[in-house]
Amino acid sequence: MMSGAERQKELRFRFAEDRRCYVVTRALLRTVLSRYAALDPSQWSFALNAYGKPEIGNPYRAKQRISFNLSHTDGLIVLAITAGSALGIDTENVRTRRAPIDIADSFFAADEVAALRQLTVEEQDKRFFSYWTLKEAYVKARGMGLSIIPLDKFSFHLSGDRGIGISFRSPLHDPSTWRFWQFCPSPDHLAALCIECDNPISIESEVAIRKAVPLHGEETITCRVIRQSM
Repeated sequence: MMSGAERQKELRFRFAEDRRCYVVTRALLRTVLSRYAALDPSQWSFALNAYGKPEIGNPYRAKQRISFNLSHTDGLIVLAITAGSALGIDTENVRTRRAPIDIADSFFAADEVAALRQLTVEEQDKRFFSYWTLKEAYVKARGMGLSIIPLDKFSFHLSGDRGIGISFRSPLHDPSTWRFWQFCPSPDHLAALCIECDNPISIESEVAIRKAVPLHGEETITCRVIRQSM
């Protein structure tokens, strides 16, 4: 199912677990994409944009109007797909990691750092990964990388009523064009999804979440949404 280039990359992984994760990720991407287009999983081609973000390659990019994004962490691979809109997704295993608050001090926006410092240590862990996954999802949706969009140039505001807000230091960006969801795919994992909406006033966005095992099937699952754009 994989291309020659993908097989060459598989062989470059030093550890068996990394190779397995890569193979499963490629199989997941190819089989799920084929649910939305009349292509065999082996026919898909992929490319990188100018900033290194993976995307569907020619000749299928213009024909299919499908956008995708992948993320993986210990114990989980997540794949997001939309009908052409820019999107980004990120996930973290929050059970096995402590929040590196020093990273927030160095890279997060000042108001996010201030909000973190007001919390208990346990609450800091949860809030850090909430910020981190949302920021990663947004940067990935923009498709430009951290060198172009530093993490301190935009802030997330998480309200008590399960809402997500975003603000930018530059007035050139419109917060209303981006929608966010944050959810728990499992008790151990946190994920954030960002989707661009060209006309946010008229578009109602829905997210369907499925559990999939490549070549074995998939099923719709109920996933706890922690918060979303209001």
